[in-house]
Amino acid sequence: MNVLVVGCGKVGTSLCNILSAEGHDVSVVNRTADAFAGLSPDFNGYTTVGVEIDQEVLKSAGIESCDALVSVTADDNTNIMVAELAQKFFHVPKVFARINDPSKSAVFAELGVQNTCPTELTVATLLSALNENKATDNVCIGTHTMVFTEMKVPKEFVGKRVSEIKLEENEVIIAVEHKDRKIEGALLCRKELEQGELLIFAKFVD
Repeated sequence: MNVLVVGCGKVGTSLCNILSAEGHDVSVVNRTADAFAGLSPDFNGYTTVGVEIDQEVLKSAGIESCDALVSVTADDNTNIMVAELAQKFFHVPKVFARINDPSKSAVFAELGVQNTCPTELTVATLLSALNENKATDNVCIGTHTMVFTEMKVPKEFVGKRVSEIKLEENEVIIAVEHKDRKIEGALLCRKELEQGELLIFAKFVD
């Protein structure tokens, strides 16, 4: 898959490194070049420096031929504008965006852009971790309902990295609870999974 990532902060960097390691064709855009220093030495994608909402910059980064675009800059308005450009002008098949302010979810919903809100995901994850019964939690994100579930690492996952696990459609591992009870975001988890750890799943159900 040919993926264009807009924004090379911590999230963008981790996403680029994982996608590249999985064999995808990755191109990343960032306003400053120093952010690319965090990319893995094994990253074999392309980097483009420029203003994220500049159409010529996006063209240089390969937006016209990408299969999916993910906008994960730190600015919600930039992510909204990039998503709108990707859909309306470049007709990118799959567009995803990060949104930090939950109140802006409606804007993304109107655009038909799939989005994830770290604020809501963090709250939901913490609620799930604090739930002694380990029950499933349902959280409304924009116009969608996301189900959060915890499960012990099954035998077939032991020794694998999160990026190596194949899941059902619309399902993703968002965090790992280690045996010392510390919770680590899935994108940042580089170690192999161990028996006794917990996986926190998220899945859109509507």
